[in-house]
Amino acid sequence: MRQMPKNVCRRGLATAAVSLTALLMAAGPALAQSGASPVVDVSAWPSAKSPDAMTDAATSAFVEDLLARMTVEEKVGQVIQADIGSISPADLATYPLGSILAGGNSAPGGDERAPAQAWVDLAEAFRAAAAARPGARVPLMFGIDAVHGHNNVVGATLFPHNVGLGAARNPDLIERIGRATALEVAATGADWTFGPTVAVPRDDRWGRTYEGYGEDPEIVAAYAGRMTLGLQGSLGQGHLAPGHIAGSAKHYLADGGTLNGKDQGDAIISEQELIAIHSAGYPPAIDAGVLTIMASFSSWNGAKHTANRDLLTDVLRGPLGFDGFVVGDWNAHGQIEGCTNESCAAAFNAGIDMFMAPDSWKPLFDNTLAQVRSGEIAMTRLDEAVRRILTVKVKTGVFETDRPVEGRIEVLGSPEHRALAREAVRQSLVLLKNNGSVLPIQPGARVMVAGSADNIGQAAGGWTINWQGTGNTRADFPNGESIWEGLKDAVEASGGTAVLSATGTYETRPDVAIVVFGEEPYAEFQGDLSDLDFRPRAPLALLRRLQAEGIPTVAVFLSGRPLYVNPEINASDAFVAAWLPGSEGGGIADVLVAGPDGRPRHDFRGRLSFSWPRSPDQAPQNRGGPDYDPQFAYDFGLNYAAPVETERLIEVEEGTDASSMRFLADGRFVTPWSLVVRDAGGEARIADGARGVSPRAVVTVAPVDGQGQETARLVTFAGPGQAIVTGPAIDLSGPDYAGVALTFRYRIDAGDASALGIGLGNGVVPLVAGSGWREASVPLRCFASGEGGLAGVDRAWILSATAPATVAVEDIRLDAATSTDCPVAAR
Repeated sequence: MRQMPKNVCRRGLATAAVSLTALLMAAGPALAQSGASPVVDVSAWPSAKSPDAMTDAATSAFVEDLLARMTVEEKVGQVIQADIGSISPADLATYPLGSILAGGNSAPGGDERAPAQAWVDLAEAFRAAAAARPGARVPLMFGIDAVHGHNNVVGATLFPHNVGLGAARNPDLIERIGRATALEVAATGADWTFGPTVAVPRDDRWGRTYEGYGEDPEIVAAYAGRMTLGLQGSLGQGHLAPGHIAGSAKHYLADGGTLNGKDQGDAIISEQELIAIHSAGYPPAIDAGVLTIMASFSSWNGAKHTANRDLLTDVLRGPLGFDGFVVGDWNAHGQIEGCTNESCAAAFNAGIDMFMAPDSWKPLFDNTLAQVRSGEIAMTRLDEAVRRILTVKVKTGVFETDRPVEGRIEVLGSPEHRALAREAVRQSLVLLKNNGSVLPIQPGARVMVAGSADNIGQAAGGWTINWQGTGNTRADFPNGESIWEGLKDAVEASGGTAVLSATGTYETRPDVAIVVFGEEPYAEFQGDLSDLDFRPRAPLALLRRLQAEGIPTVAVFLSGRPLYVNPEINASDAFVAAWLPGSEGGGIADVLVAGPDGRPRHDFRGRLSFSWPRSPDQAPQNRGGPDYDPQFAYDFGLNYAAPVETERLIEVEEGTDASSMRFLADGRFVTPWSLVVRDAGGEARIADGARGVSPRAVVTVAPVDGQGQETARLVTFAGPGQAIVTGPAIDLSGPDYAGVALTFRYRIDAGDASALGIGLGNGVVPLVAGSGWREASVPLRCFASGEGGLAGVDRAWILSATAPATVAVEDIRLDAATSTDCPVAAR
């Protein structure tokens, strides 16, 4: 069972958070306390400019002629983007939308493992429907999150996530990766990716840390323009060359600077810090011709970026000189005060040119049209946004009928792209320890490979096949090579033998053991942490056992950020930070295993782009910051050319495994767990876990007294809906959880219990009727029949209703089962 947070860590974390808050408040304006909108000094911002080719005379003339022929309905349609999971080609006959996207959990026919040809067919069907519309017939733009290769599609090449690429310190490599990614995306019919990510993560507890290249803006600034050029190519007078796609620099602005690393949180910083650190990637991306920019969910000193006119218009269209269009994030406009997912003139008037309205697009179209007709949105503002969108569409090439790359699905996972990904893996590895020169592994060695070495899904991390990257198997990577497969080939090529033993047991004593372990996949907000402790203790126990048996051991650590692993480093002879390497695990063997002559085939060249923590609850460590004292500093990285012996590291006192994992305790949701409410209009995350409402106001949540003051939550359903406790994927299928139950206290205040159900993962059981407060203890095995079973569970508690009801709930946790029976629906 995963170790629970330690009291000492909680205490230290609170101190660190207070210190950081004090520091940022001292450096920044007092607006965070007052709630007022921050004031921007436009003259302080750097200068940039979209290339003149973006608005050449021929393009401008074409756009103006088309704009003059468009109806107001067609114009409104251009500013709205729908997700393929919520729209069909037939809908375009009525709603002339300008764009579709495939979100992280969307795929053709709802099949996440649909073949590449199904993606091509889907794109062609939507384009044909758009072309059949009467009127202006503006082609669609099809966007997708190709953030580490074309990661939504089975068989595509998966490159290391950005956290690893930052360690490579190679802008040329970044551009080549962008070029390969663009070709694979274009082959499946999409023409726009939501990247490059140019965030500068300053607190590694943030669940999107691995999407950033580094904690220092120097790496981001060096990479942003080169990735843009790789994706788009040079912006010519006509349109992008075949095999290139539009990019989108994101997330504007300072999404990596939020307090305590909270996703969609608030960056309480001065304008100087906002500019010097968090804007660094935008000038080079704009200068390189990036066609779109995505606004962030997050805030700056209390003001949401999605409605911040100063940043979206005055800065972006002023000194930054951006001529493309700004797209919002997933229903981000619904978080603006006075707005909902289905109506938000404020975001549009502030400078959002295209709403990302995945499942709210239809009412949003109707409401935006009404707002234009009423004058709440000026026609000049609508024309301005549509003009930008049409210009980008011309440059992207969507008006062209010849698409020579589309359908060439053989480029997915091509030998050339896999070789490039393997090169990227080699360059991203950082060697933290190599005592006794255990590495490189010598010819003829008997090698045992343990842990999760054959799990490409874990090595690929989040944003892989699906949003959170969970539930993937070896079969989902037909063109990939696992770390184990790469090691086996390399060891045998040098005359040795390799054996895979996940548990680290052996019959013949190995000369050396390689243990692969690390974080399970996660993505945004579900990956947020309260501290940086690596909690699973099974890998540490294995390393210590091998150490006690005198077997030289190499640890290969898979993670989306630096984590506190001093005990694991101490229990290893060599320790390699492999980050999230993707589908080409052979790149690890290229560096770890010597050639037949005993010499390294490749040396380590990776250097830390994120400082490594000294303790689990250490305040964020960033180069040049106050009290900078990491375990391994920014730029650290050993190699074979200059061997170094690492002294034993200081270990923070370890706690013991707790008997329960708590989700809602003492009236608070325990980080990284949070509350989401869902209805037919989509999902809404309740930021503080206390008060909130679902997109269509069907589900509301408010604090209520339970065993203590406001220790419970009152969930009210006006109709069908769900309240969901969600967080990082956890594997509940192991023997440690055999006698464990999902436990919580509840009280049904209104409604029929037969309309209520309790879920975990994809399993559901009825909620037992009764009066007053009751305690439920549902054995985990009762949920095992759901799709995926108990492995990779990221929805730890789900309260579902099919009819109006009101339920109070508190103290949600995993605990020892008090019964072996599963609830039975009332008859």
